[in-house]
Amino acid sequence: MKPIIPIIVAALVAISGLSTTPSSATAAPYSGTREIKTAYAYKALTGRLIKAIQKNRMGIVARASATIGAKSIGKTIPGNMVIMVFRPDFAVRMLKASVPAGIEAPLRFYVTENDDGKASLTYRMPTSTFAPYGSPDLNRLAGEIDILFGNIVRDALKP
Repeated sequence: MKPIIPIIVAALVAISGLSTTPSSATAAPYSGTREIKTAYAYKALTGRLIKAIQKNRMGIVARASATIGAKSIGKTIPGNMVIMVFRPDFAVRMLKASVPAGIEAPLRFYVTENDDGKASLTYRMPTSTFAPYGSPDLNRLAGEIDILFGNIVRDALKP
């Protein structure tokens, strides 16, 4: 049995007519969004990111790929994957600080294939994601996760 999530994602992309090519006009609609164009191909960057996430002791909660979903319906689109990450100890602290903030977890990294065959890595700083909740404890946690995200990005992109 094929996983249903990629099929749903692909169907939504196909129905909506959305482009999966990054657009500078809409690349960062939220503050704290970082987009890094890399020298790595899509598959290489995705693999490097997964290794860096594991090295930095973050858990991969889920992956969603419109590319895989599109392939399941006979369509080919550029590489596109969201990798969702979090940790149980962070979840406990987050919820103690703010139950409503739970909708923000897991946090995400987004890998997209560019027209030149290279890939971009996009993510939102955890401090920006959690800031609207106005909790000092949540802000402290987000600051710790910002550091981890920085380490993950550094490890994924280092030569």
